[in-house]
Amino acid sequence: MEHKRKLIFTTTLPIRWGDMDAMGHVNNTVYFRYMEQARIEWFDSLGFDTGQHAQEGPVIVNASCTFLLPLVYPGAVEVRMYLGQPGRSSLPTHYELRRSGDDTLYAHGDAKIVWINPASGRSIPLPDNMRAHAL
Repeated sequence: MEHKRKLIFTTTLPIRWGDMDAMGHVNNTVYFRYMEQARIEWFDSLGFDTGQHAQEGPVIVNASCTFLLPLVYPGAVEVRMYLGQPGRSSLPTHYELRRSGDDTLYAHGDAKIVWINPASGRSIPLPDNMRAHAL
């Protein structure tokens, strides 16, 4: 059963020449970087410190991407980030990647965030303001 997803953030990132591989399109690993950048920009917009000295923060416990069409340089990629139903300490995130100005879906992906205390390495409850965005 498909759970309801809520669009919570959109960013546009340049496709860099160095993102391309020998096949002449954006390398598969770079799609994960695009999704990561959207996620970090969203955390920043909420005021969360994601630096190495943060007292709490996110880790990704799994990530996936389905590649539908190749992205190529030059251009920009629009990353739309969606949230699923939050758990106690986890938050499913979903991503859609399109070329800027083109509503065609080029790729979609998922990443499950778990909120942790870095000192203990254990999961802790999601912050209330983050949970509120998902509901």
